[in-house]
Amino acid sequence: MRAAFRDLRLNFRDPESTEKSGCAVTEENGSKGRSGSVQSIERAFGLLETMADAGGMMGLSQLATASGLPLPTIHRLVRTLVDLGYLRQEQSRQYVLGPRLIRLGESSSHMLSVWARPHLTRLVDELGESANMAMLDGDQIVYLAQVPSRHSMRMFTEVGRRVLPHCTAVGKAILAQQPEAEVRELLRRTGMPQHTDATITDPGKFTEQLRAVEEAGYATDEGEQELGVRCIAVAVPDAPSKLAISISGPAGRMTGELVHRAVPLLTQAAKSFSADLR
Repeated sequence: MRAAFRDLRLNFRDPESTEKSGCAVTEENGSKGRSGSVQSIERAFGLLETMADAGGMMGLSQLATASGLPLPTIHRLVRTLVDLGYLRQEQSRQYVLGPRLIRLGESSSHMLSVWARPHLTRLVDELGESANMAMLDGDQIVYLAQVPSRHSMRMFTEVGRRVLPHCTAVGKAILAQQPEAEVRELLRRTGMPQHTDATITDPGKFTEQLRAVEEAGYATDEGEQELGVRCIAVAVPDAPSKLAISISGPAGRMTGELVHRAVPLLTQAAKSFSADLR
């Protein structure tokens, strides 16, 4: 959802300020922040991101505590976001992320795939196997982009497909960046179902593997989601969402030598993709 908030800037107007004579608006307290910025808009997006990080629902006092802003300022911003449809107030008087963010999120996901495609194409050109980009969405991995291998026998993952993270290289690469307590809670919720004989279904063994992934800088799927398929993935650093890119192919072609070549190329592609998202 964070990626959608940048698109939201095109639709959200500062509730506190107006533009006069074409001049830049001033901030609430008369002080200036970053050049060309509008403080109320920055604060509104900060509140949306805070709510997204907290699961999408918070009360005014919680928002005030988390943001450090005065309660009257929180109330003013929240009411504007409610009027615009970006927040909604429940009967409990708490606020939840509103339905207008869904459209922006869908557009943002599409743009992620557009921006990822050149990086994935270069990986296919260099390595010959299918390249993917995926995101952790709630408790699931969703594939947002793929450039298929040019081999007649290749791995094909449908864009939009959802899988659980414990049996995928992209899922492991992403979870290795998260606090262990959060990972264990996710595993408890999903139940770690077994897909093949190679699937790791023990939370302790899985978190041990994540520590190895963090140290190595990449993750593997050794036929854990689908027999005969091997996948190598790295997390996208400093991304607005929890993203990873990978290559996948038949285990017979995904040799140790290919993995050795793939890891630095994947790492560079992830860094370049991250830079494109800033």
